[in-house]
Amino acid sequence: MEKLNSSEGCVVHRRAEPEFSREKEGVEGEKGARNGSSTPEHKVWNNLHLLLVSLLLSVFTMLLIDGCAPPAQPWRVFRLKIETLWDWNALGMVLAYTSLQGALYYLPFGQVAEGKIGHNGKRLQYNMNGLYAFAVTLLLLGGLWYRGVFQGSMVGDRTLQLVCASTVVALLLSSGLHLHSLWLPPGQLVNYGKKSNFLQEFALGRVADPRVGRIDMKQFVMVRIGFMGWAVVDLSFLLTEIEKHGAPSIPLLLVVTFHLLYILELLTDEASVLPTKEYTQDGLGFLMMLGEFMWIPYFSSLPVYYLLKRHPPLSVHWAFSLCVLYGLGFLFYHLSNVQKDGFRKNPEDPAYAHLVTIPTNTGKSLLVSGWFGWIRHPNYLGDIMMTLAWCLPCGFCSLLPYLPVMHCANLLRRRAAEIESECHAKYGPAWEEYCRRVPYRLFPYVY
Repeated sequence: MEKLNSSEGCVVHRRAEPEFSREKEGVEGEKGARNGSSTPEHKVWNNLHLLLVSLLLSVFTMLLIDGCAPPAQPWRVFRLKIETLWDWNALGMVLAYTSLQGALYYLPFGQVAEGKIGHNGKRLQYNMNGLYAFAVTLLLLGGLWYRGVFQGSMVGDRTLQLVCASTVVALLLSSGLHLHSLWLPPGQLVNYGKKSNFLQEFALGRVADPRVGRIDMKQFVMVRIGFMGWAVVDLSFLLTEIEKHGAPSIPLLLVVTFHLLYILELLTDEASVLPTKEYTQDGLGFLMMLGEFMWIPYFSSLPVYYLLKRHPPLSVHWAFSLCVLYGLGFLFYHLSNVQKDGFRKNPEDPAYAHLVTIPTNTGKSLLVSGWFGWIRHPNYLGDIMMTLAWCLPCGFCSLLPYLPVMHCANLLRRRAAEIESECHAKYGPAWEEYCRRVPYRLFPYVY
């Protein structure tokens, strides 16, 4: 995703596109680390845009959440009462969840994966035990709920307060990282060039690879706080429905199931995030921190919260159609990523050796058959289809639950254009030939 993985990102566009990102980090980045050269200059934002997003993103999210209530209910945000927006128990819940995930990061399970070249010339290592941490989290959540210690309504009835508390925690953590960065050498910092200022460095991140003990902070907030937090919020809404009505509605249960399958796909291949721009190039600043603590869990769960507050009907036939749409999207997304990653790692593998390719002047080859001979970004199409499938159960009485899919499609459209511009600059005529053979970017025969 882009700088916000989160605040600007749709739920989860976490994978790098074909060769460009990984080759740039793995070859050029390694060379720079060994030679001690300065880091490349990082792109900056417009200062006004950056300031507005930093100040208003949480307010915007609270307005969306408040808008999910039935039309007859008054808006709570506009009451401007402290008890409506702040609750110390909400802050305690956010801190408790963050502490739990910090402890679970040290679980002695899972593999240790290698990522980018660090400032010391060695590859950074990451604990890939997110799936085990998620299993422990779910068991603990279920046990506490069964024993009556935790209730889903503790989340479902104080969502606005949790958004505020998450914003505060993100602000405190990013402030601590920024203060720590003041004592670090330039080689460990992101280079913003002559346009650097406090706002850019604080919001976009000053430290390239922040770590606390063995915990890689980027991996921690993206996977353990953002995606796993999204699942916990979803399940809390599901438990709230059970507590109030005795059983969940079919639409709500369907959307939560779609979300959990999507999140589990990430956790089973947690290393897939390591080649992404967030890991290889970006710093960890307030916006990324805010995105993972607040935007991903609450904006992504907007359709579930809408279904919790309203109860649109869903026929069996419509539910089956949505399952088909989601299943097809999941296949497009998963299988195209498997083909891309497998071909990138070993083009001579018998599973990929038969695929048609276009040679380039870099010595690499571009896939022009299989999934990437159909459209240029089949994984993005799958992502959009899945997101649409978990928005459609909300019916058509409000635009709010469709904001995730609209945001997702727009983000991936922009991301696809950015990647293709980079590929054109790198591969030249070979990329032009690829585009001639595969003319559609995201939607076959449309776009």
